[in-house]
Amino acid sequence: QVQLVESGGGLVQAGGSLRLSCAASSGIFNIAFMGWYRQAPGKQRELVARIINGRTAYADSVKGRFTLSRDNAANTVYLQMNSLKPEDTAVYYCTNFVSWGQGTQVTVSS
Repeated sequence: QVQLVESGGGLVQAGGSLRLSCAASSGIFNIAFMGWYRQAPGKQRELVARIINGRTAYADSVKGRFTLSRDNAANTVYLQMNSLKPEDTAVYYCTNFVSWGQGTQVTVSS
């Protein structure tokens, strides 16, 4: 089974940017089907962005600010997050809809 590893989280001020990465530590990684989710304290996990067969889709709350991309050669998927807001604070997870990463914390200060 594929093991996914996220990285790139951290603390940033509102208006700042972060880029999250998701790579496979083992297994075959089909990055044609990937998603980024997030879970804030006390809230349900929600879909932020996904890519399926080359087509991306975003949650309304992040449209225009977040961009999902992939590097096929590096077998890595990215989530570029710009114009971050305090309400973007959450643990961010990547998934291939079978396996999940351990999550990376993103904290946006006001």
